[in-house]
Amino acid sequence: MDSKDILSRCDHTLLKQDATWEQIKNICDEGKAFNCASVCIPPAYVKRAAEYVGNDLKICTVIGFPNGYSTTEVKVFETEDAVRNGADEIDMVINLGWVKDCRWDDLLEEMKSVKASCAGRILKVIVETCLLTQEEKIKLCELVTAAGADYIKTSTGFSTGGATVEDVALLKAHVGPGVRVKASGGVRSLEAAQAMIEAGADRIGASALVKQAKG
Repeated sequence: MDSKDILSRCDHTLLKQDATWEQIKNICDEGKAFNCASVCIPPAYVKRAAEYVGNDLKICTVIGFPNGYSTTEVKVFETEDAVRNGADEIDMVINLGWVKDCRWDDLLEEMKSVKASCAGRILKVIVETCLLTQEEKIKLCELVTAAGADYIKTSTGFSTGGATVEDVALLKAHVGPGVRVKASGGVRSLEAAQAMIEAGADRIGASALVKQAKG
């Protein structure tokens, strides 16, 4: 698999707290130049970035990020706002406390509510695998599938660990038909990205891959 194939599956990402418009603009330029799947950027920059790239690049943003413990109503509002501003894809963090409390019905309803608010846009559900047991990961595959989400995403990149090949393979094995896997967090090389894809990831969230492809 060459770098072009890998980058076509990459959400070129910049989510650091002090990201400036010039930096966002730069990753938009890189995303277009390398035909990335999207750029994943903070919600506050979605409108300006969407106007900047037009139809040349998909804009992805994050909801309930990075901790996931906003109320469902807040996540729905964030999603609706992002869609109004021009977001094409939504990456939403689940409530990890609800997972630990086994509040499966609440988690499912939240995913369904956010999916409805996406108004047809792609929804990726971030489950933060580094904080989960094997049983919790498998249960969340079931819920993400039942909610009608498009992707299950491993990580925010802001917790204690990121994507692993083992977690990608596990998620891929347990999601239902039509649900894909996004590997994110700590994927810092084209070789690592390829390993994730070979394990079952359809999308990679990363900030370093374009820089490596540039040489």
